[in-house]
Amino acid sequence: MDLREAVVIVTGSSSGVGAACARQLAERGANVVINYASNAAGAEAVAASCEEFGVGTEIVRANVANDEDCRALAQAAIARWGRIDGLINNAGTTKFVPHDQLDGLDKQDFLDIYAVNTVGAFQMTRAVSETMKAGGMGSVVNVASIAAIMGVGSSIAYAASKGAMITMTLSLARALGPEIRVNAVCPGFIQGEWLREGMGEAYDRSKAYLEANTPLAMTVTADIVAENILMLLTGAPGVTGETLILDGGHHLMQTPLARR
Repeated sequence: MDLREAVVIVTGSSSGVGAACARQLAERGANVVINYASNAAGAEAVAASCEEFGVGTEIVRANVANDEDCRALAQAAIARWGRIDGLINNAGTTKFVPHDQLDGLDKQDFLDIYAVNTVGAFQMTRAVSETMKAGGMGSVVNVASIAAIMGVGSSIAYAASKGAMITMTLSLARALGPEIRVNAVCPGFIQGEWLREGMGEAYDRSKAYLEANTPLAMTVTADIVAENILMLLTGAPGVTGETLILDGGHHLMQTPLARR
């Protein structure tokens, strides 16, 4: 996919990985639909940084858990540019609960997390699929998590939702080919304020442990994750239904970080 004048929707792009994706897309010449649920100021700031590269942006408030919002988000791109070339399903939510505290999660927590992380990605993919197919070529990247592979992370509900996202990636890749490729990425520990706020004092300790013990001696940043997402989005024409792990080799460790 040539990103010059392409149209890409990035859900959850007012901060973090989504914002990094939007900026890197704009730098390469793509028009970007920036989505937010509550952080309007962040979305405006991301749009301004993208427009510095001379591309068009469209800011759309939408909760991907709501199918009507997903369809409206897709229609905003079509109304502005008449096409959709790429979709990055980055919007996500969680509840930070230690895995051994089973009473810290209830049915509604699971439903709320799945509604955004799994169902939202499905609804967004469905919303763009007709237009992508009509264009003859499209690419979707789902942002999952190392939690899906290792069963660690912010909560059991979050890990389960991301595991379901990987399974859904396989199903959608089969269903939407040959016009649309569907792949996923699984970031590990991502440096940034979102994880710092969720982990509290454990953030610095966990980061230091990973950087000292993983094979690549690193933790990823939002920009590193975005680089790999764009690689799958645009630079892997023969690849669909794949999941790329971005964790510096954390998944190769015998002892999960959650046990430390």
